[in-house]
Amino acid sequence: MLYYLFAYLEQFDIPGAGMFQYISFRSALTVITSLIISMIFGKRVINFLRKQQIGEEVRDLGLEGQLSKKGTPTMGGIIILGSIIIPSLLFADILNIYVILMLITTVWLGIIGFLDDYIKTFKKNKGGLAGKFKIIGQIGLGLIVGLTLFISDDVVVRENIVEKQNLTVQQIIEGDDNTKENTQQFANDIKSTKTTIPFFKNNEFDYEYLVGFFGKHSQKAAWLVFVIVVILIVTAVSNGANLTDGLDGLATGTSAIIGATLGILAYVGGNVIYADYLNIMYIPHTGELVVFMSAFIGATIGFLWYNSYPAQVFMGDTGSLSIGGIIAVFAIIIRKELLIPILCGIFLMENLSVVMQVGYFKYTKRRFGEGRRIFKMSPIHHHYQMKGYPEPKIVMRFMIVGIILAVISIVTLKIR
Repeated sequence: MLYYLFAYLEQFDIPGAGMFQYISFRSALTVITSLIISMIFGKRVINFLRKQQIGEEVRDLGLEGQLSKKGTPTMGGIIILGSIIIPSLLFADILNIYVILMLITTVWLGIIGFLDDYIKTFKKNKGGLAGKFKIIGQIGLGLIVGLTLFISDDVVVRENIVEKQNLTVQQIIEGDDNTKENTQQFANDIKSTKTTIPFFKNNEFDYEYLVGFFGKHSQKAAWLVFVIVVILIVTAVSNGANLTDGLDGLATGTSAIIGATLGILAYVGGNVIYADYLNIMYIPHTGELVVFMSAFIGATIGFLWYNSYPAQVFMGDTGSLSIGGIIAVFAIIIRKELLIPILCGIFLMENLSVVMQVGYFKYTKRRFGEGRRIFKMSPIHHHYQMKGYPEPKIVMRFMIVGIILAVISIVTLKIR
């Protein structure tokens, strides 16, 4: 909103009004505002939740320090949501199609997570919102994002088109070139199902390759594949973040690292000069997402102030589903979804540990009549707790791994 206000005031030559046209300036204001909201007003929200006795219900799984968390206020994801939405509305271009999608993602999954937490805390139903309704909600969001990226005329990528031109004999004689053709490059904004493959020089993959057998209809069929991929990624990453939220500060700190990395990728991919220099896909108007991601970073860091060990508040599904969905949709928009297994390696590891544990247990029970386990407990962070590692050490080491994965993800910009 302030973006448009100061754009209007700039025409009256008001000093400083033009600063709001710079993404870097608005991103800095967004981080500061998000931190203020999450750290100052977050305390009031925690006190309110405590007065309402909205506390965590803890099952005794034999983990060290687990029972001490009983009664800790949950649903703290409200703090994260407010710290993202308010600064984004203030400083971002709210008519930008990508910002609109990110705000829809935040609110959509925030509502699903809130309903789950509400049922657990107020209705005293430990199961929370039925899993099928969560999946339906995640699929619905995937459809909204995928179809919007397909339908909207504002969603394009810019490619350098090479045009060959025949030269006359006179031009060949006067020039130093002995060929009969010359080339000219010009920019062209097009609808595309291309995405980025990390580590490769010719690093673009087109979903159309998968449906080439459709012939002239392959481009439309490629968008169908793309929408399905969006649904799978949104579901997997949001669930991964939800599973990671099992130790104090783990999901919050890991998400802040991932968010900062995605912000860097969005900045260079949305800047024509950096995109050309790094030889990466340039996507017009995605630079505005840096402002949104700045709010995300500020919100997660501010929430970490209260969520670090020993936690004064838990984010609950209200926060974990939202931050996972935000990361997934953001990566899809900037065409870096194939980088998710690396960048979100912690989430992937948490997801896989549960899948492996459950699958192996069912398999061995069917074959041997007795279920066996790969890990002492899943998700995998509980495995290390069972092995006797202190909770703060596990969180810190997971975050260090997250930083390493983030560095690798950024390095892929130059490893071609």
